[in-house]
Amino acid sequence: MEPILEARHINKYFRKPVLFHVLKDINFKINKGEFTSIMGKSGCGKSTLLYILSTMDTDYDGELLLNNQLITGAERNELSYIRNKYVGFVFQFHYLLPEFSVLENVILPAKKLGEKSIEEIISDGHDKLKILNIEHLATKRASQISGGEKQRVAIARALINNPSIIMGDEPTGNLDSHNADNVFNIFRQLSDEQNLSLLIVTHDEDFAKQTDRIITMGDGRIIS
Repeated sequence: MEPILEARHINKYFRKPVLFHVLKDINFKINKGEFTSIMGKSGCGKSTLLYILSTMDTDYDGELLLNNQLITGAERNELSYIRNKYVGFVFQFHYLLPEFSVLENVILPAKKLGEKSIEEIISDGHDKLKILNIEHLATKRASQISGGEKQRVAIARALINNPSIIMGDEPTGNLDSHNADNVFNIFRQLSDEQNLSLLIVTHDEDFAKQTDRIITMGDGRIIS
């Protein structure tokens, strides 16, 4: 199996107001095409870990590898490039720009990356909207679509640069069960058909049970 993401001996401390050891010797790999969920009680370190894995938090001990490359210690601008190109994010809140159209929201990360012409980027944007069955919304403003549709737009945006891995922080936390099932099915399809790796922090046991693997955290450690 080809590892996409690997954490080696990750430790994290909060130093204020008092020293607190929040992540304790975290070790695991996510393989290509693997759909993994992270579960654990509130405050166990799940979101903290996700911020480190996504390269947004660089203040940790240990090593992080993405696509078999060590990225710990990389410069800020290099990390920004890696994050934009290889990691797609889906959060609990979609963070769409309400005044922009659906298509404009989806292609923003590709414009930032700047590796393709605007024509290619727009064409890619339409392709991603097609995958998620929302191409008919392309010209609508993000403020005019439903909550479930917004989360699909957020997934399309996460896919625009053809990342190696999608990371999600409670991506169904704000959705009713019907829309949560839709999001799960989209993730499952991306894993099965596009061989995309997914790492999703969730409180939803029904969601987690259907993923390939559950990493359970407790008190800053991986317990299973």
